[in-house]
Amino acid sequence: VKELMVFLDVAVFEIILAYLEKRDWKEAFFSVLPQRKGAVPLGEANDSSRHALSEKEDEDNDSDSN
Repeated sequence: VKELMVFLDVAVFEIILAYLEKRDWKEAFFSVLPQRKGAVPLGEANDSSRHALSEKEDEDNDSDSN
């Protein structure tokens, strides 16, 4: 638990530093988040990510029926 708290403290610090540089909270936040997590702002998911998600759900449904 202590390691997680240190990680979160560092992440918050990096976001604040990025904000001071960029002067844009959204840009600062998403520049610090790991890209592999696929985070996108609410309401701004692009059509390709929605399409990929619906394909994954279809695959899951197909495998359940077999």
